[in-house]
Amino acid sequence: MMFRLQGARACFRRLFHKVPVTRDQVLDQLQSCSAEDQVFDVVGKNKAKLNVDHVSLAVKMLWYFQKNKPDLLRTVHLIEKHPQFLTLRVLAENKIALMDDFMLVDLLYSFLRLNVAPHDSLVQHLVSEAWLRLDKLPLPCLSKFANCLLNQQLQQSTLMGHITNIVDQKLSSIDNARVLSTLLVCVSPLVSPHLRDALISRADHLMDKMNPSDYNNVRRVVQFLRNMKYSYRPLLEKCNQILLRNIPTLDVDNISIFMGLYQSLQFGNNCDFRLAVKQRLTELIDSSTDRDSFTKLFAVLAPMASPEIRDGLESTALLLADQFSAQQALAMAETLEEIQSKNLNLISKIVSVIQRNLHVYKPMEVGKITQALYLLHYQNPELFTKLRNILVRALERSMFPYEVAMLTRVLSVLPSPRMEEGVISRLDAMVSQCNLNELSSISSALAKWVGRDTNKRYLRLLQRPNRCGRERLQTADRLDLLLEEMRYISGEWFEEMLLEETMATLQRMMDQINWSNVQFLLFYITRTNYLCAPLMERIADVAIRDIDKIHHYATYATLLPFSAFNYESEKADELYDVCIQRFTPHIGSFDPHVLVMLAYYLAVADCFPEQLVKEIFSIDFLGKLDAQLETLPYALTMRTRFHLMELNRAVCLECPEFQVPWFHERYCQQLQNKGNRSISPVQKQIHKMLAEVLGGFNFVRAAEVTPYFYTIDFECLLDKQLQPLPYSKQSTLQISDEGNIHWSSSLLENIRNDFPPGAQRIAINFLDFKSFCKNSHHIRGEALMRKRHLEILGYRVVQIPHFEWNSMELSTLDAWKEYLKKKIFTELLP
Repeated sequence: MMFRLQGARACFRRLFHKVPVTRDQVLDQLQSCSAEDQVFDVVGKNKAKLNVDHVSLAVKMLWYFQKNKPDLLRTVHLIEKHPQFLTLRVLAENKIALMDDFMLVDLLYSFLRLNVAPHDSLVQHLVSEAWLRLDKLPLPCLSKFANCLLNQQLQQSTLMGHITNIVDQKLSSIDNARVLSTLLVCVSPLVSPHLRDALISRADHLMDKMNPSDYNNVRRVVQFLRNMKYSYRPLLEKCNQILLRNIPTLDVDNISIFMGLYQSLQFGNNCDFRLAVKQRLTELIDSSTDRDSFTKLFAVLAPMASPEIRDGLESTALLLADQFSAQQALAMAETLEEIQSKNLNLISKIVSVIQRNLHVYKPMEVGKITQALYLLHYQNPELFTKLRNILVRALERSMFPYEVAMLTRVLSVLPSPRMEEGVISRLDAMVSQCNLNELSSISSALAKWVGRDTNKRYLRLLQRPNRCGRERLQTADRLDLLLEEMRYISGEWFEEMLLEETMATLQRMMDQINWSNVQFLLFYITRTNYLCAPLMERIADVAIRDIDKIHHYATYATLLPFSAFNYESEKADELYDVCIQRFTPHIGSFDPHVLVMLAYYLAVADCFPEQLVKEIFSIDFLGKLDAQLETLPYALTMRTRFHLMELNRAVCLECPEFQVPWFHERYCQQLQNKGNRSISPVQKQIHKMLAEVLGGFNFVRAAEVTPYFYTIDFECLLDKQLQPLPYSKQSTLQISDEGNIHWSSSLLENIRNDFPPGAQRIAINFLDFKSFCKNSHHIRGEALMRKRHLEILGYRVVQIPHFEWNSMELSTLDAWKEYLKKKIFTELLP
């Protein structure tokens, strides 16, 4: 502490090194102070002698002493009530005209930090004076002044608009990363797309010159990107490299902030960051004993921790639970829901804290609590009734579309006989103000209510979002804004009611597709499963032309719908080539799970870049992938492991020259043991008819497992003359009355049984709607890859599309049987 005070005194002496040679006793006395009381004592004894330098130094020292204390030990509330603080405020207001630019802005900053209200006349006069000098303020002053305005909630004021204009004009002269990063955050609400790109370019340039230990600049740059909702990957990666070098020195608060920012930018699954954070937070467990730091540590670490560490965290949380504040209890509830905790004691304690504080939560927070407890399957009807009543009252008076949509969505999951008239009236009044995402949420909720109660008013209200959505699409004229609205849309309503209209709107705005928005458009198209050839051709044109501008990481999103939809054209072939050339030099920089997904979808398209395949099936890569998967959400981990298996199978079957071994035998056996695959009524029907067509149930097998663990719906054997052959052994599975499939223990022996020379194995697969694009009979890439692989394994493949089997032409038993005979005996002829 003594060395810190000595450093502070030296700092204050440097601030005033230009004072006259004559000793200034008051200044000396102030510089010798080591606590707030001493500063006030000097001020009180020298009121008549205090000049503008004395006032400035005294106020700065008061804030300096406060900011070097932990938050819990700060005494700002005592300072603002001290009589001598009022003296300093009066003197400062009277001497504003004497202050230079730096002193003026520094005093404004310090007074705000010391809780002087924005509406106080002192603050108003300081802001007014700074505004008069605005065009001539040095850039460091301008940056600090902008931060002061941000603290006063003036980020969208005319004054901030003036600052934004100055930043635009002087951007090329900003060479200080701290100045720029502060301005980025302050002006972000008023930045145009053109200025956004210029600011990002300048920040990218200054990152190379920045002090690598100053992670606060990085935080502000990432915060700017979050505010702009713009995940600009090159700048994010630079920020991440600086951040990784500082992870060993970061505390829980900073890690929590960065994790939140990364997740909002869809950068939170970054492998190197998650592994480093996991290690650092594990080191900080023992020192995070106060409830504030522990809550933040729990929220970040628990979802990626091992079961043992998670159990320890939950045990600690149980000890601290009674001390949690309302906000901490909310954070804990959301995290417990994320990890699907089964710790009923901990959940109950958190709920007790929440119940005590229900009166302090805002409506959106009550919505989050309700959703978390519902997904945790928490059983407390009385509490849910109370939560529902709060949500209903909040919804009836809400004036914000995003809030109305969120509360409606949460209310729809809670059981209730019917919805209150006030809620229906509020929805009716607010629907026209909602964007597409909000309309989707409201419509999904209304559909649930209609399913419970066919109230005519519900049905009439359900038509409103359809009409408003169509009007919104028809009047849309900016693709970027439309994509922003549709980014998080999910649910059946949008796909059933507005998908055709949306695709027409996207085609109308095709000339606005460019390299910067093509990634978001492609993610949306992939999610809809809607094949629109003109859009695909336009996207391919843009991507091929500007492939050097598209970040190599975005090549995955670029290729995804072309592969998934099995879209073939000359442009598509060229697109695969240019994308492979784009990402190949950067293979080592991809997150492991993304690289697996990229390679898998290339394999779906029958494309196997050798360098990519060898990278993925190297020992080092697989080790890194395993480490990353331990930190990722469960669903993403399972999906990645499954696609790695499918990629391994594809490479073994289609590229034996790569000499990649098949190492997923045990994994596939585990999946089958865990699985409870069911056979649909249509498949039961086909099974029965195949038996009649082929000569009996001993001529056909259902749900047969092939080498490399493909499961085919039905298998039969034909001899050289295409005559059915009976099986010598029983099927490897049994089908229960409920349609569930169970394999016998002799599975692996049976799938490799020999059969007569010259005979053919026929694989018969029923293709449901998931095997085709939504708006056509165009078969998807995965179904074609499956057919390709079965043929390599020696099968002749028969595919039965759902739209053929369920067509009007096949409405009789004889027609179905003739259809099967044609498929098996005629179409298979050479």
